[in-house]
Amino acid sequence: MRNFLTIILMTITTAPAAAQIGNPAGFAPDTRMQEPGVPADHQTNNQDRLFAQLAAAGGLAEVDLAKLAATKAADARVKEFAQALVDDHSDANSRLKALADAAKIPLPDTLDADHKAVRQKLDAAEGQAFDVAYIRSQIIAHQKTAQLLAWEIGSGEDAQLQRYSAATLPAVMKHLRMAQDIASALTGQASREIVAAKHN
Repeated sequence: MRNFLTIILMTITTAPAAAQIGNPAGFAPDTRMQEPGVPADHQTNNQDRLFAQLAAAGGLAEVDLAKLAATKAADARVKEFAQALVDDHSDANSRLKALADAAKIPLPDTLDADHKAVRQKLDAAEGQAFDVAYIRSQIIAHQKTAQLLAWEIGSGEDAQLQRYSAATLPAVMKHLRMAQDIASALTGQASREIVAAKHN
């Protein structure tokens, strides 16, 4: 886990200097240029399109599951975390949709099969079991999102999507650290409760 965070943080700090905005290696043959080597606005390659669709699917699920957690979670820290995700991801989703619309990239508007399965498991859980399952799902989701954003920064062609990724990555990393801290607190609380029960 520590290695993963180190790699992503290195990406954040070095991306503006090292990343090629408007990746020339990813240009499609019909890419329009505003000057040699620099694509015109909203020129996308396969990486951009796949990124936008995967990021939109993840963002849609983040908001859906966070709304569920904001009402169903037992722990106040989980509720607060979920509300922060609703606010931050709703904003990020709107910005991504505007960029995708400008680039004519269709985005999903319903949960995909993987996220529906997560939702079903969370619907069936209650109390602390729900809190732990939700937070664990968010650690995994935010790890995937961080990797996806870093991939777009390095491999995309659409400069706006690359800049969106660079601007969004720090918030995703913040959410990941929050989820990890909450998971540690919940695990510690569960351990203390087990010990207390044994002594009663």
